Amino acid sequence: MPPPRRAAVIGAGAAGLAATKALLDAGADVVTYEKGDRPGGLWARGNSSGLSPAYASLHLNTSKGRTQFADFPMPAEWPDYPSADLVAGYLADYAETFGLTPHIRYGTTVASVERENGTETGAETGAETGAGHAWRVTTEAGDTGRYDAVVVANGHNWDPRLPEPGYPGTFTGTVMHAHDYRTADVFRDRRVLVVGMGNSAMDIAVDASYTARGPVLLSARRGVHIVPKYLFGRPADATGGALSVLPWRLRQRIAETLLGLAVGRPQRYGLPAPAGGLFQNHPTISDTILHRLTHGEVAARPGLDRFEGDRVVFTDGRSDPVDVLVWATGYRVTIPFLSPRWTGGDPEQLPLYKRVFHLDDPGLAFVGLMQSTGAALPVVEAQAKLAAARLAGDYALPPAAEQRRSTDRDLREATARWGSDRRPRMRIDFDRYIAGLSREMKAGRARARRGAARPAAPARRAENTEENTEENTRESTEESTV
Repeated sequence: MPPPRRAAVIGAGAAGLAATKALLDAGADVVTYEKGDRPGGLWARGNSSGLSPAYASLHLNTSKGRTQFADFPMPAEWPDYPSADLVAGYLADYAETFGLTPHIRYGTTVASVERENGTETGAETGAETGAGHAWRVTTEAGDTGRYDAVVVANGHNWDPRLPEPGYPGTFTGTVMHAHDYRTADVFRDRRVLVVGMGNSAMDIAVDASYTARGPVLLSARRGVHIVPKYLFGRPADATGGALSVLPWRLRQRIAETLLGLAVGRPQRYGLPAPAGGLFQNHPTISDTILHRLTHGEVAARPGLDRFEGDRVVFTDGRSDPVDVLVWATGYRVTIPFLSPRWTGGDPEQLPLYKRVFHLDDPGLAFVGLMQSTGAALPVVEAQAKLAAARLAGDYALPPAAEQRRSTDRDLREATARWGSDRRPRMRIDFDRYIAGLSREMKAGRARARRGAARPAAPARRAENTEENTEENTRESTEESTV
């Protein structure tokens, strides 16, 4: 029997944990690198990585039944929309239950991921044709590991995005990004402006409305649909699977009709009209923002025009004094350890086959580099299983030309639906994508059975004996202390 194939996973958030489990299930030898001191990634408040944006009031905005891993259901007694702390505990339990912890190297930041010299990739099938481990992972501490495949699972909601270019004038108050928000105490007796219309913007505006001085101002250049967490007594996303068989435009009309009957249009609450239809722009999920707007505790404002000291001037000519400005303006997609050779210089535009496999080398896989119309956990679980099946040789990719045609087709469809300025490369329709990955897995297994080229078995690791001995000793020590 050949030795097990070696895989590195970068990140131990939900995506990295799912990838680690899937690779172990496939018989791989796995090392997972995690910058922080615990599993859970962005859900783990107080994580030593400093990357988590989780605040005290954060809860899921997708229901637990539509969010949980298929292999690890959330407890039946939990509420439909668990808190961030419950989700972080759930992910920690997932790591312990499936024996992932001994494979995770906490407090380890990856500095670079590169192809080893002398290894090539079969362009048509993705089969490694060179000898030895194909990938070299180097940490900031200078440690190096060599692997047959790398799974990138570092998340993309941790590098704050600020408006570019900035607004004219000078603001003399306190400025913060939503990433830095934790509790509403920071707003006590202060005049607050929140800029943005996403889930974090709404949560922060609602929180601040209980401690701030005067109504909290909520500014946005364009509107979004506001969807309550419950519609007609059920979680709002409960009907998603049943409607997924319909074309998305028909689903859109049905959903917008139901939403209009339940809460009306955002304009009724003083908010700007949505810039696009439901299912085209990501809706904001909130039960509370409309309540605070109708009670005058949050006041809508249009987009910013300029700053004048402690006053903010809006595009309609109004101005208000502001003590604290919160940019809830989202995040950049950043993969700092990959060179432009692999990202093209812009990870948001990176084409991936089925949003998983790098077109130039499928030994470099991605789990979680997408924006879903629904929950993330079922998506990363399915992506992880696809990546693991390829490494194990149970799934074979189609020829490179077919991969590129499929990826180009996905981009055209996403651009037509979401627009060219809304990260169309990364966009997926949750239910359609999950169903599509299931079909792709079956097709890839059939290709493998027909004898499509599989990843070559690794060469003996004699050249890395010292390194592997050190790694095995470290993993054995970690396992013995858990």
